This record gives sequence, C-alpha cells and structure tokens, in this order.
Amino acid sequence: MSVSAKEKYLKIALVAFGAVFILVYPIGMVWPSGWVWHGGEGMYYLQMIAGVYAVLGLFLIAAARNPLANRSLIFFTIYSSIVHAGIMAVQALGDDHERGHLVGDVPALLLAAAVLWFLAPPKSAAE
Repeated sequence: MSVSAKEKYLKIALVAFGAVFILVYPIGMVWPSGWVWHGGEGMYYLQMIAGVYAVLGLFLIAAARNPLANRSLIFFTIYSSIVHAGIMAVQALGDDHERGHLVGDVPALLLAAAVLWFLAPPKSAAE
C-alpha cells in the first residue's frame, strides 16, 4: 500500500475511531452486556470512562487533519487500547458476569489498536 493511501485510510480510521470513542456512553446504554461493567450497578464508572474516551475521540478526530504531527497521540491510543483490553479480558475471564466484554469492548479496543498500528506513520516520516 502506498504511503499516500495509508495516510488517507489513517485519516478515515482516526475519524471513525474518534467517533466511536465519543459514543462510548450511548453504546453502553444500547449494549450494556458488552460495554458496561459491574452489571450497570451505579453508572459512575461508565460516565467516567465515557468522559475520558470522549476527549480522546475529539483529539483523534482533530489528529486526522495532520496524522504525522500527532504520531505520539496515535501511538498512545494504540498502546493504551492494548493495555486496557488486556486488563479487561483478564477481568472478564475471571468474572462470569463480565464475559460479554469478550465480544464487546475488548475486541473493539484491539481492533482500533491493530488498525491504527497498521496505518500509523513510520518514525522515519516524522523526522
């Protein structure tokens, strides 16, 4: 894939994943078994994490204007998504009530990380 095609698809991916991150709260309301932890008991956690992801989503959308200048944000999103998904997967495997996350937010975060990693601008381009 050419560098220009990768950049085009990266811009699309940044906007798409940014929009999904902004929509974490409504997604959790529609599909709680895959996105809401603790059986929906008290919505404080969902509201907190949705707020953090909404801000990240806005920054990803802004980064789509110039992905090369925002390489560190892209790699923060990749690595934090992998760590977050890993922790959630371990917790979901250990708690029968949270198994729905193994087909909800865990694979969603891994997909975002994989796509952004594949499309991320190389370090040499940033220099």
